[in-house]
Amino acid sequence: MLKTRIITALILAPIAIGGIFFLPPLGFALFTGAIITLGAWEWANMAGLTRQFARVAYAAAVALVLWLVYQPHSAVLWLAVAWWFVCLLLVRSYPSGSATWSPVAVRLLMGLAVLVPAWVGLNVLRTGSFQFGAVDNNLLIILYVFCIVWVADIGAYFAGRAFGKAKLAPRVSPGKSWAGVWGGLAAVTVFALIVSWLANAGVEDSILLVLASLVTGAVSVLGDLLESMLKRFRGIKDSSHLLPGHGGIMDRIDSLTAAIPVFALLISQLGWLTAGAW
Repeated sequence: MLKTRIITALILAPIAIGGIFFLPPLGFALFTGAIITLGAWEWANMAGLTRQFARVAYAAAVALVLWLVYQPHSAVLWLAVAWWFVCLLLVRSYPSGSATWSPVAVRLLMGLAVLVPAWVGLNVLRTGSFQFGAVDNNLLIILYVFCIVWVADIGAYFAGRAFGKAKLAPRVSPGKSWAGVWGGLAAVTVFALIVSWLANAGVEDSILLVLASLVTGAVSVLGDLLESMLKRFRGIKDSSHLLPGHGGIMDRIDSLTAAIPVFALLISQLGWLTAGAW
């Protein structure tokens, strides 16, 4: 199993790095759109569509929606923030509140609310005019939001193993603990301060980056919990088996789908990012 995971990672890493960090904006949009479309194919299964034709049709419908929003839409990011507030209520109430979203059609709409803003947020980060301290490279801010999620995961893992007695959401994801959340956010705080120092940012901007990063890190946990809730309801372990040893694409990007649009909106509102042409 470990060997399979390593081989898959070694194959996918250069593809992901090349697609995200070396393509022009249009190529970036197409590459990330392809990933989101594959994620939609997996989401269809989590929503309850078992026939292959239906899953492909849903993925095609999501791809069409991506094409329709192929321009900076800040309204999509605001809707994403509202959606993740709703998700907090859904996760907190599971399983008693599952009747409200158990219909397949509702879960398919939930997929749109998760996947489309993530793609829009990525492209806003890629094409906007960015400035934070002495840094103005959009690719670095994309890497930064990825790192928020990774750092939060690492911090949560070690804090959870050491102190994780009080469970965060035992009916959704029994392995997660409140200690893991606080440990992850502490790690994100340290990371944001280091980045602020490296970027020669002022005190005010440094504090604001810490706050924006903490909100993003917290929301990323919710993205993970939402997918776990849907898989538990559906009775499946992984979103698919597209990535041998790793499960599916959604299993790898669930936290990012929540973090990216929220972070893109936050730094836009803080004035560090202004919308650009796609």
